[in-house]
Amino acid sequence: MSAIPQTIKRALARLLSLASGPRIIYGWQNARGGYCPSTRFSTHTCFECPEGITLADHIFIGHFNRIDGSNGLTIDEGVQITNYVSVLSHSSHRSVRIMGQQYYGHPDPVGYVRRATHIGAYSFVGPHCIIAPGARIGRGVIVQAFSFVSGDVPDFAIVGPRTMGQPAVVMGDTREVDASLLAQHPELHAVYAAWAGHDNLNKALAHADQRNARAGGRA
Repeated sequence: MSAIPQTIKRALARLLSLASGPRIIYGWQNARGGYCPSTRFSTHTCFECPEGITLADHIFIGHFNRIDGSNGLTIDEGVQITNYVSVLSHSSHRSVRIMGQQYYGHPDPVGYVRRATHIGAYSFVGPHCIIAPGARIGRGVIVQAFSFVSGDVPDFAIVGPRTMGQPAVVMGDTREVDASLLAQHPELHAVYAAWAGHDNLNKALAHADQRNARAGGRA
């Protein structure tokens, strides 16, 4: 008989874990209007001050992230944010250190940072990244895992830390990464150009041509 309660407990625990565990759900309603049916996000991501967050459609935001709209955050179409990422539009750590107990409840703390943040279309943010207040990430960017990103990141950049704990720097170009697939799939050229522009499509295809020419020369 003692096994029956344990069996029931395990079954209940399983049901609770299924009910409370992280899940991806579809559909985001922007506070300022506009519903994004294909944007999906985790039930275990924190959206702080959602009234200041503007999401486009076809965005993916994974598990255990902090998305901060306190001073304005715009994320454009097709952005992918993986897991354990903080996208910030404010910072208080200097204020807390400098002001100590006077910080709490102060209407305008010394050193408090308030800056709107923006992530451009079809960019990818790897796990365990911090996007600092005021960062402006361009289109088609790859932010590698464990990156700290501040300031402006140009379109199609690959950024990451050269050593752990250092700010992210530009390390490559996503058009070079995408060149071979675009060359193999001409049916996708119009789709790519729709967000990236024909100039950037042509640059990617030029990289593919150069790569093929080098390979032919070696042969």
